[in-house]
Amino acid sequence: MTDERVEGILLVDKPKGVTSFSLVHQLRKLSHIRKIGHAGTLDPFATGVMVMLIGKAYTRLSDQFLCQDKEYLARLHLGAMTDTFDIEGQKTFLSDKEPTLQELEEVLAKFQGTLLQIPPMFSAKKVKGKKLYELARAGKTIERQAVEVQVACQLLSYSYPFVDLKFQCSKGTYVRSLAHDIGQALETGAYLEELTRLRSGPFSLSECVAIDENFRQHLRGALANRPHA
Repeated sequence: MTDERVEGILLVDKPKGVTSFSLVHQLRKLSHIRKIGHAGTLDPFATGVMVMLIGKAYTRLSDQFLCQDKEYLARLHLGAMTDTFDIEGQKTFLSDKEPTLQELEEVLAKFQGTLLQIPPMFSAKKVKGKKLYELARAGKTIERQAVEVQVACQLLSYSYPFVDLKFQCSKGTYVRSLAHDIGQALETGAYLEELTRLRSGPFSLSECVAIDENFRQHLRGALANRPHA
């Protein structure tokens, strides 16, 4: 039996190793609500805020939520590059260069404000109807258009080979690409080791419920039934 009268926003703290699609599937199974979407995917290795949209009235607002800025906590691993720009990929480059703190700070100063970013091949972005990651898995690389993004980068800590950063990003920013580009600028290589979404638009991690909780109990209470312009 379904209850399509339940509509709203459910904020979930996505755990590591869970895909965005499987999270939607679990919620549909637990809530018996067919119309469930989300306002932005997270890679399986990433954790943090997932804005789940429950019911037809809210899934129709997905584009509105996708346009909002986001905030991330990212751990970069220096000294190597991978084909996916993150920990899940195959290493394609190794370096024993250890950048100084001053070198790192000088490079990070270039990753502020308006940037032109080329979407990574291992991404869900579509080009001529094809998702880039489908082409990448087939061993193909195609030309991609650079996209203008807004980035604010804050250095939290540095202990080689790890760099902990906080990013505030506009819509469509790939943190994996930021990690890769920072590594190239340092001439040591880098990939994204860990990623946590701290905020998506007005919704923060502190408001989220854990996926291991009883969703049937929390579904109604956690839905943020509030109007959105």
